Amino acid sequence: MSKLTYFGPGPSQLYPEMDSFIADALSQDICSISHRSKEYIAIHKKTIDELRQLISLPDNYHVFFLGSASESWERIFNNCVIEKSHHFVNGSFSKKFFSYGEALNKSVTKTEVPAGEGFDNPKASIPSNTELITFTHNETSTGVSTSLEDIYETRKQFPEALIAVDVVSSLPYPKIDFNQIDTAFFSVQKCFGLPAGLGVWLVNDRCIQKSDKVKKALGTLGSHHSIPELLGKSTSHQTPSTPNVLGIYLLGRVAEAMNKKTVQILREETDKKAEMLYDFIEKCPYLDYGVKEVKHRSQTVIVADTTIPASELNKYLATQDITIGAGYGKNKTTQIRIANFPAHSIEIVERLIKALDTIQE
Repeated sequence: MSKLTYFGPGPSQLYPEMDSFIADALSQDICSISHRSKEYIAIHKKTIDELRQLISLPDNYHVFFLGSASESWERIFNNCVIEKSHHFVNGSFSKKFFSYGEALNKSVTKTEVPAGEGFDNPKASIPSNTELITFTHNETSTGVSTSLEDIYETRKQFPEALIAVDVVSSLPYPKIDFNQIDTAFFSVQKCFGLPAGLGVWLVNDRCIQKSDKVKKALGTLGSHHSIPELLGKSTSHQTPSTPNVLGIYLLGRVAEAMNKKTVQILREETDKKAEMLYDFIEKCPYLDYGVKEVKHRSQTVIVADTTIPASELNKYLATQDITIGAGYGKNKTTQIRIANFPAHSIEIVERLIKALDTIQE
């Protein structure tokens, strides 16, 4: 059976060396060790050290491991919001972040634009007494990217508010100044090319301090994975509950490999591949840009409108051992989503473009 190349936006193509990383894990019995053992403690520390180097994470940040990126939404509300938050919504995942606040009985407000559009002046609509402001840097459902400069400008306008950024389908591509935000989160099955099942939550000291205020004001931080619990164990390179040990080990190996390659090369390759894909979309008779404004287009999830149903495109691409992502939700048949992650080499992207180019409308 031929092995497919996966261009879905997550889960996506595994990192090229994943087979050997998993083989190493099995040979070392990583899947059997206790999460309280010295072996695990060494794995935990190494993974965080490699991740810190890769994304230039400041010392005032802490790295917590969760079950998924989606879990971060509830953790952020439970630990960092007493009452009010404001959300920038431009797709399904940013809307889900907002909806978690509603479910947890917070006073949530939002600035919302239609799918496929971005924000030109984010700070204009934020209530003055907002405790938390949330952005989705890369909206996986629509292929819209929010400018880091706009996020930083918002920080200048609202210095007392915490700023949370969803980097689920973009990190480590963006060169984030973590001093300009307070918390970020991602999952490993996208840009890091791992099997799904691990979320990573990055939290600075301002969030730690806010969790103390929330506990005093509300009497609770929720019943699972509170910041004090996570922080208490992380100081000894452990987790409060049994973690995804294999996932944490694999993340460390991938981050190490990325560091050896250098994040600068990863970013340059991402830009090159995105340019190739967007140039093809412009010339292709059955495709059009899913995001019309250039400044709002993602570099890591390329979205295109298609006059040929996504399922028909994938039927043909399967004969070339390739699969791409369909549109999200109501756009399932009328859009395609193409992941542009570090696991997708320039040569693989060229092969995808060649295959798409042979399809006749």
